[in-house]
Amino acid sequence: MDMNRRTLLMSLVAAPALLEQEPATSDPSLYIPKAHLVEDRGFLHDFMDEYSFVDLVTPAPTLRITHIPVLLERSEGRYGTIYGHIAAQNPQRATFDGAHPAVLVFRGPHGYISPTWYAKREAAPTWNFAVVHASGRPAAIAGSEGARDLLARLIRRYEKSVASDFALEKLSPEYVDSLLPRIAPFRLEIEALEGKFKLGQERAEGDRQGVLARLREGAYRERSLYELTAAFYRRG
Repeated sequence: MDMNRRTLLMSLVAAPALLEQEPATSDPSLYIPKAHLVEDRGFLHDFMDEYSFVDLVTPAPTLRITHIPVLLERSEGRYGTIYGHIAAQNPQRATFDGAHPAVLVFRGPHGYISPTWYAKREAAPTWNFAVVHASGRPAAIAGSEGARDLLARLIRRYEKSVASDFALEKLSPEYVDSLLPRIAPFRLEIEALEGKFKLGQERAEGDRQGVLARLREGAYRERSLYELTAAFYRRG
């Protein structure tokens, strides 16, 4: 009896410590019907690497959204860790204290889906899209070396995507030093990872094939970055 009481007391004492070791469960940041929920972490990480220009959303100093490219380190933390930076003058940097919550939205392609594309026409129009939300608490990266390393890694990552060999090391040390005070670098260890892929996967095979056929034809098309940029330049 004494042993059982002792065991019970020890377990009660240990319980808070065990609870502290478990990461806090974040409230969902978006509505996801079961049919559109994707939890495969490798798949979500691949998507985040491919669509890595994100919306950084924080509730302070007011509701703020900043649009930035980021880096994902898959092996750091439970769900991965994200690195990025904003402008040093951006008031959003006040949230980089490891306490304020934030959501980074990774957004993929999207488009209108007409009921006429389905095998069964008795349907409502809809919009197909894919997003991943990564939630956590951003913390500032202190020191010039941390900022320099982040810039170098970002440049390597995105220069590779355009088949360029440019690197931070090709700039003069003086010029690089002048850049570092202009940025506010951060790291965010992901506490919650949510994937919503609303691509009509719950529909019948005939409907899915109809959607694929029309999308292949370019039935829905937005301007490319080239087209948008050229049109904007023509504004004079």
